[in-house]
Amino acid sequence: MTTNSDTVKNTLDIVSVFATVGSFLEMFTPVFGLIGAVWTVMRIAEMIAGKPFSELIRRKKDAE
Repeated sequence: MTTNSDTVKNTLDIVSVFATVGSFLEMFTPVFGLIGAVWTVMRIAEMIAGKPFSELIRRKKDAE
């Protein structure tokens, strides 16, 4: 009887780990989606301007 209960305990432990990881992934999905959207916008701006994004966002100081 102990073997069956140990098997059930181990199975429930594995299922709980998958449930925990799944809940974290569901929470992180919108964050990763936002990061992907920002990255895509940066790449499109680079393709249109033909310059690296860092050069696009830097303001050049006027020479006096």
